Amino acid sequence: MAPTDDHEQAAPRGEQLYGRQTELGVASFGPGRRRLADVPALIRSYARVKAAAARANGALGVLEPEVARAIDAAAREVAAGRLDDQFPTALVLGGGGTTTNMNLNEVIAARATRLAGRPIHPNDHVNASQSTNDTYPTAMALTIRELSAQPLAALETLARAFEEKAAEYADTLRLGRTCLQDAVTLTVGETHRSHATAIRRTARGVRAAVEELRAVPIGATVLGTGIGAPAGYRELAVAELRGLCGDDLLLPSSDPYDALAHLDPYAAIAQAAVRATLVVAKIAGDLRLLSSGPVGGIAEVGLPAVQAGSSIMPGKVNPAIPEYAMQLSYRVRGAAHTVEAAVGAGELELNIMEPVIVDALIDIFEDLASAAQVLAERCVTGLTWDGPRLHANVSGAFDRWVAMAAEDGYDAATAEVRRARAATTGEDDR
Repeated sequence: MAPTDDHEQAAPRGEQLYGRQTELGVASFGPGRRRLADVPALIRSYARVKAAAARANGALGVLEPEVARAIDAAAREVAAGRLDDQFPTALVLGGGGTTTNMNLNEVIAARATRLAGRPIHPNDHVNASQSTNDTYPTAMALTIRELSAQPLAALETLARAFEEKAAEYADTLRLGRTCLQDAVTLTVGETHRSHATAIRRTARGVRAAVEELRAVPIGATVLGTGIGAPAGYRELAVAELRGLCGDDLLLPSSDPYDALAHLDPYAAIAQAAVRATLVVAKIAGDLRLLSSGPVGGIAEVGLPAVQAGSSIMPGKVNPAIPEYAMQLSYRVRGAAHTVEAAVGAGELELNIMEPVIVDALIDIFEDLASAAQVLAERCVTGLTWDGPRLHANVSGAFDRWVAMAAEDGYDAATAEVRRARAATTGEDDR
């Protein structure tokens, strides 16, 4: 996102700018587990929506030029993070985000009043041509687009870590398994390259799902009707928003009624993130299994000893980082269920469950990013393929028996396998 321009006049510190509606919201819902102030990306996005609206309203004559400029300047101060302490409302609250919208309106109005030297009203001016119906989902879309960068970057970091490990052990043979039983050999390089491939594929899925949010419903006002906004406002507001966000891909929703009633794109994002975290957790689980032992397990992979593995058994090393990534994947799946339930709870022309969708997606992105980043930096970069059983286990591979079956037939090769096993173990070769 492009940074907002600084305003020449410093914003006040320590002075309450929000008003009665914000206070009522705090009284009704408390601070919550996560406040609006705890999500600067949402404050930033919502403020840009307000600035874009002010510019469009000024250009179309809805607001006097002086008023539009003051609202624009105040909104850009908010977007620059100068007034984050003015947003005490809970992130998750009832009313479909109305309290959140009013918190923005009141703060911007109070600050714009100071800048303009004349009264500027939260509803009549700052909220002109707008409704919570359209501004909240627009700010929500911008926020999720911005926040998705962190897990996507972490997934790329993990993919690169596996590629580097693949190059390090490009020709090292290991025993592959099917159904947890010995199969044929493959190289460590092939294994880790497959990890990178899977991670990048799921990352593309997250990116594609987020891309659906480039269509924003600003200008839809109530229910998608556009009531209360002048002709041309919608297109002009989106054009202004592009510049404020530095995002040339933004465009108006093709069907504003659909955009407000149906939030399934967020379910798609949640599911794409689940898919990514399932791959990360599966790979983490494989590393945990391959490092098991070192005496009583597979003992092919050595994981970095990041901490003591036991409070009573000296020298014990646990696969703590893979286990961390696996646990975060469970939490991602739980949060994704919250998103799905909220998406399905929309009624008639509007889904008012948007706040909990934002909250859950923040959790999803944070956990996915942490799982991928920590696994890459604290595990994959330091793992070694030098366990005591790595080379010995290769001797149990079925490579030669598969080749024999191709030449002499499956039954003949099976008989040879049994004879060889009996000679080694003393077991009956039947």
